[in-house]
Amino acid sequence: MGKVIKIRKGKNIQLVGEAVEKNNGNHTSSTYAVKPTDFKGMVPKLEVKVGDEVKAGTPLFHSKADDSIKFTSPVSGEVVEVVRGDRRAIQEVKVLADSEISYLDFGSSDPSSMSREEIVTKLKSAGAWPSIRQRPFNILADGEEKPKAIFVSGFDTAPLSADLEFTLGNKLADVQSGFDVLKNLTDGKVHLSLPEGTSKFSSIAGVETHTVSGPHPAGVVGVQIHHIDPINKGDIVWTITLQHVAMIGKLFSTGQYRNELTIAVAGSEVESPSYHDVIAGVHIEGLLSNLKTDNVRTISGNVLTGSQIQKSGYLGYFDNLLTVIPEGDDYEFLGWLIPSYAKPTISSTFPIAKFFKKSFRANANMHGEERAFVVTGQYEKVLPMDIMPVQLLKSIMSGDFERMENLGIYEVVEEDLALCEFVCTSKIEVQQIIRDGLELMIEEG
Repeated sequence: MGKVIKIRKGKNIQLVGEAVEKNNGNHTSSTYAVKPTDFKGMVPKLEVKVGDEVKAGTPLFHSKADDSIKFTSPVSGEVVEVVRGDRRAIQEVKVLADSEISYLDFGSSDPSSMSREEIVTKLKSAGAWPSIRQRPFNILADGEEKPKAIFVSGFDTAPLSADLEFTLGNKLADVQSGFDVLKNLTDGKVHLSLPEGTSKFSSIAGVETHTVSGPHPAGVVGVQIHHIDPINKGDIVWTITLQHVAMIGKLFSTGQYRNELTIAVAGSEVESPSYHDVIAGVHIEGLLSNLKTDNVRTISGNVLTGSQIQKSGYLGYFDNLLTVIPEGDDYEFLGWLIPSYAKPTISSTFPIAKFFKKSFRANANMHGEERAFVVTGQYEKVLPMDIMPVQLLKSIMSGDFERMENLGIYEVVEEDLALCEFVCTSKIEVQQIIRDGLELMIEEG
């Protein structure tokens, strides 16, 4: 019997443009991309060159630290470009897709008849292993280590998030098969957190099911871990998204690793927010054909933790949401002096924003510059974790490793404190500081 967890701290950010439960069917693009930047701490090494023909499942690059971890092409076709950034670091590997996708066959198999080593090898060679992330540090999982537990969130409370029951409700067999694989990777439990009320995923067998209720970040897996089985120094746990659980299940039942998912295209600037079936790494330009305005901020993911991408960009590996909001570069004259337009806030300064507006057409305007980092108590109102966030952030900024450990650096990743960044009066880049702290701890071993 799992736990019943009630999250009391947090905030639901209601934005205009939530996707309606309408699936517009398959959306394809001419090119697809795999971005090494989606995988924290991973240094890629190419296995292909421009002009090479690949199938879906062909390795494009591998991790320099572990050449058995393959990052495979989501489609068949021709490698047309390798985009490099500073110091020739690989940013994207682009593939021009065939009109009909052909897949490498890794062979269907029953995980219950396989050893753990055989399962790990299959996941790595097919390109499914990068979907499993390891905490502390939120990096690629180490297949040589056995985690004390694996955690999966069965719902998402982020602004405009995709409804997982709608996107995966017809893939319950694949989801079950994926969990059958995961439970062979740990001697501990596989935890599945579900929202309060009925859920299509409550029938999943072989997992420890928990019920979580409350405002965002109730659906964030890090918050769930904190309330179910907190991470202590020396512990290792793995996390994986529910959509990737289904992909792993499909791999073992069919022998093909199909990076197929249903995504939400949402936001106030989308004419008809809805869902689309795509292949991971899709070029997003065709998904933005029905925008209300041109001056927009396009985000792969949600507004709190997603990455800004250009209209000519590609969907991130872990994302099932494409958000479009106003850019917000039209500044208000004397905006600091007179009542402003309604915007999401935890402040009572403008009652219209707090009491009379149910959803908001929010933009990307920061409404000010970074200021002195002072103790306000704002973070504690929205962070349902037993840590001291301001003290932790300041210990990271000062490079005090002992205090970072004592204050809970091993328990958190960027998304866990995303709401702290949203409410911060000082405009502190909380998530970047957390990532810098995690990188410091990795460097120090």
